[in-house]
Amino acid sequence: MTYEMTDVSPDMSFLEMLDVLNERLVAESEEPIAFDSDCREGICGMCGLMISGEAHGPDHTTTCQLHMRTFTDGEVITVEPWRASAFPIIKDLVVDRGSFDRIIESGGYISVNTGAAPDAHATPVPKQNADRAFMAAECIGCGACVAACPNGSAALFLGAKITHLGELPQGQAERSARVTSMVDQHDAEGFGGCTNIGECSFACPKEIPLDVIGQLNADMRNAARSSR
Repeated sequence: MTYEMTDVSPDMSFLEMLDVLNERLVAESEEPIAFDSDCREGICGMCGLMISGEAHGPDHTTTCQLHMRTFTDGEVITVEPWRASAFPIIKDLVVDRGSFDRIIESGGYISVNTGAAPDAHATPVPKQNADRAFMAAECIGCGACVAACPNGSAALFLGAKITHLGELPQGQAERSARVTSMVDQHDAEGFGGCTNIGECSFACPKEIPLDVIGQLNADMRNAARSSR
């Protein structure tokens, strides 16, 4: 479908523009366009869309933080859901990203008792490791990496989760089992393999670096050695 929008403020976010369009459609007794969003602050990852062939659009941000001033007056904007077989379309622009949840459920957690909040300082973590863990933890699971990857791989998402927990002392006990289980689930969900193209990191709104995939591969090799 093609819709013509007028009176679009350059300060509108992309999702606000879709809201305005949907209000018009409802007023005209037409079916509104289904799209996903929640926080609208760039931290929940639900709002992902392919916008003119780019994950989240032309700016290096989430769709909810993309503003209409990014586009020129009269520009034709093509909007699509994430392009990945592991993210089946529910309706219009909404996809099912339950595959990410199942990957996390398969091993993306720490089962040791870490105590209450005041106990967080009881186990010292070197600053370099802490910084790297915080960097990887910035992944919001939006799926842009998958949508941008020609292979439909979730290696950047998976690498971020592996790196986040692998940098912490509490994450060492299950490190080998974690990476093996999460990679197995990744493959079972139908995500493609990583061929180091790099589109995933380029599209990531949180700028997760490619080296987390290197960490993922290193952990897989170590897990294979320990199982022999």
